[in-house]
Amino acid sequence: MPSTHSLDVIQQWPVDNAAAVVLSGKNPGEGDRIRGFSGDQSHVFPLASVTKLLCAYAILVAVEEGAVELDGPAGPEGSTVRHLLAHASGLAFAERVVQAPVGSKRIYSSAGFEVLAELVSRETEIEFADYLADAVFAPLGMISAALVGPAGHGAQASADDLAKFAAELLSPTLISTQTFAEATTVQFPGLNGILPGYGSQRPNGWGLGFEIRGDKRPHWTGLENSAATFGHFGQSGTFLWVDPTIDTACVVLTDRDFGDWAKPLWTELSDGVVGEVSR
Repeated sequence: MPSTHSLDVIQQWPVDNAAAVVLSGKNPGEGDRIRGFSGDQSHVFPLASVTKLLCAYAILVAVEEGAVELDGPAGPEGSTVRHLLAHASGLAFAERVVQAPVGSKRIYSSAGFEVLAELVSRETEIEFADYLADAVFAPLGMISAALVGPAGHGAQASADDLAKFAAELLSPTLISTQTFAEATTVQFPGLNGILPGYGSQRPNGWGLGFEIRGDKRPHWTGLENSAATFGHFGQSGTFLWVDPTIDTACVVLTDRDFGDWAKPLWTELSDGVVGEVSR
């Protein structure tokens, strides 16, 4: 297995525990995709908003199963499942309060994911945590992963298991290539909004649960990541990105809340990964 020495820097980060893994999509088989790792791969971390990627994927499975419709009503009047997944419903961050007309602004909303989870539970008659486990965790073999809190930020998993999800994002098997392409393409282009921790972004591109890097500055990924990079970061000090231009995914989990300490270190690590993979 080729090593990715840029991951070793996490051992000097000001955190108690950290784990990272880099995967390449160039090889068949999830195990063969792992290019390098650092830290305890079995340690379970709270994922915070990286949870949204997992829940969005389960919701997309529900769409393909016909349980819900992407353009079916959900949330505020005039809003759809698509709007909620793309943070374009107008709902506030943490409360089910409408702050803007549907489709007019990118308002990052964890409350919107709670609405979506309730919709899937209602339509499938399965508790959403169980639906997520059956639709995503079980088929990918993510044995440590669980939704133990709200759908917007309440999952936990080890680096080893989140790497299995990252491998799925490099080569989708649980949803169609068409649905996946839509999920990782900007929905409702041109919407401006706040990227938590990084300020106003004009525009603030988002797919169906996946944040799209685009030309955002500043950003939590590397300066060398392509505009096509998609993923999410979490307030618990976690992130997952996939850069399709280099067919590579990076997972980093820590146990220190995101803050100013993380910004330069995350960028340095991501740029190191991109540089190593691109050689």
